[in-house]
Amino acid sequence: MKPVLIIRTGRAPDSIRARHGDFPHWFRLAAGLRPERLRIVDVAAGETLPAAGEVAGAIVTGSAAMVTEKLPWSEATAGWIRDAMDAEVPLFGVCYGHQLMTHALGGRVDYLPGGREIGTQSIGVSAGQAHDPLGAGLPASFRAHTTHEQSVLEPPAGAQILASSARDPHQWLRYGPNAISVQFHPEFNAEVMRAYIRRKRHDLHREGADAARIFSDVAATPIARRLLRRFAHLHGWAGD
Repeated sequence: MKPVLIIRTGRAPDSIRARHGDFPHWFRLAAGLRPERLRIVDVAAGETLPAAGEVAGAIVTGSAAMVTEKLPWSEATAGWIRDAMDAEVPLFGVCYGHQLMTHALGGRVDYLPGGREIGTQSIGVSAGQAHDPLGAGLPASFRAHTTHEQSVLEPPAGAQILASSARDPHQWLRYGPNAISVQFHPEFNAEVMRAYIRRKRHDLHREGADAARIFSDVAATPIARRLLRRFAHLHGWAGD
């Protein structure tokens, strides 16, 4: 059986990782994947990706790096994403992974106008999502956790916009029958979201944001989390 890749483009901060674990663990739990089904490739540390045709699919994680830096490992991963798209490999990008997929496929990524978006946001689904395989049965809006400074400013040609937040119109994109990405974090639980806000509180104060309100507004995000598990089921990844 071909493995499901977790393409690791970064790590959680040390303080968060020590208490809550790290990206691969969060994605495995959220998607309902068996550990023996996974292969983790740390591209940011220089590990080499297998040929796209050798995997059942891939999740591309978040990162503290910026897509606009065009780091060598990031640009190499963008090339792998293009190969995976050509091979119709199922892909699910998150945060940095969302931005990297857009960049790889010809869209534009840069800093989000107005500064960072962080905390539990209301995500509004687009009218066309009802016909999307992942969109069936979704409410008009749902909650999701976010933390990012850069974002997708222009999606690639042909990409469908499936959801947005008040400040980011490109929270959920579909690039083809097997490839989607989201700016929000379906793998986060509420405690992880709170940990990120605690860590960023000084930045938030400096930027004039109400860190206490953002912290108090954190809530569970079961529908956002369900999207990842539904994608895993649709593509035969899930272990249950």
